[in-house]
Amino acid sequence: MSFNLEIPVRVISGENAVVDNAFIFKEFGRKCLIVTSGSAAVKSGALDDIKTALENEKIEYGIFDSITENPKTSDCFEAGEIARRFGADFIIGTGGGSPLDAAKAIAVYTANPKISSPDLIYTIPVENKPLPVVLIGTTAGTGSEVTCVSVLTNETGKKKSVKGKNYYAAVVLADCKYTYSMPFSVTVSTALDALCHATESYLSAKADERSREYSEKAISLVWNELVSLLKTQKNPDEEQRDRLYDASIYAGLAIEKTGCCFPHTVGYFLTEKHGIPHGRACAVFLPEYVKRGLKFKPEMTSRLLKIMDTDFADFEKTVLSLADVKINLDKNELENYLANWEKAVNFDNSPGGFSKEDAKCLIEKLFE
Repeated sequence: MSFNLEIPVRVISGENAVVDNAFIFKEFGRKCLIVTSGSAAVKSGALDDIKTALENEKIEYGIFDSITENPKTSDCFEAGEIARRFGADFIIGTGGGSPLDAAKAIAVYTANPKISSPDLIYTIPVENKPLPVVLIGTTAGTGSEVTCVSVLTNETGKKKSVKGKNYYAAVVLADCKYTYSMPFSVTVSTALDALCHATESYLSAKADERSREYSEKAISLVWNELVSLLKTQKNPDEEQRDRLYDASIYAGLAIEKTGCCFPHTVGYFLTEKHGIPHGRACAVFLPEYVKRGLKFKPEMTSRLLKIMDTDFADFEKTVLSLADVKINLDKNELENYLANWEKAVNFDNSPGGFSKEDAKCLIEKLFE
């Protein structure tokens, strides 16, 4: 990938993007908090590059490396307090989607002490401008780098997003080499996430010409790589990694316009209740989404399948094989969960609309 974007996120891409653009950090101050999960940023080399860049620019930093998969509001709240006491001028988020999303929220918590408990971030207006955020991704799927959304797990254990202008990064430093260390299982899940983003956006009621251009670009890049992953059961080479990373960013740009649709919303159930990785949890519902597209938006959905040079049967088989989701469904658990989908906006944006009853029937069909 070799292009720069401002949407209003400034995206600087290319080899050695972090070290070669270290001067940018000085634009935001002299002290920062690095937010990460610990493992991915270390294994990929991203954390070492960030430290080198900051030290070259004589910027003092602290590290908060307690972000878990599906980041908790409580951890982000704690990190905000640490950043405030440290006197951080800006936040750096590095890792997969979880630390990137967390970094956005931490920037809000830090600048807004009136958000005096973790879950108040959902209800209290953001009065003070958040700290600037620099994002450096190490996976290829989330697209969090370019969206104004932070998906957090609240204190009741449910995933819920906060979004709006306060959740944009200031700068993204995009170097796809940081994705080369991803294990096969993560590579598959994140690539499926990118496919879901692009496909959901393409058929969304909110899609426009520009968002569909981004979706088409993402789908043309990610689909062949997913087919290859299924066939070889091996990690991709560097050129394939680069294409997956590009697809992730393009898909992120698409959902920045449209948001996601029911596969993401229903997928939270599998992640929260059954520990299924996010990309796989969304992808298992994607064939039904495309099937509804064939019914309610046949021309557009046919074009989508043409871009992938496949038909629906092959699409369904490929996606479900890669997702490989198996759970023991507890109907009582599902009934208790349905209230979460009473007024799901993402359902309304799906082809033909979607309801909590549709969601229940689909889950039972797939897993009963």
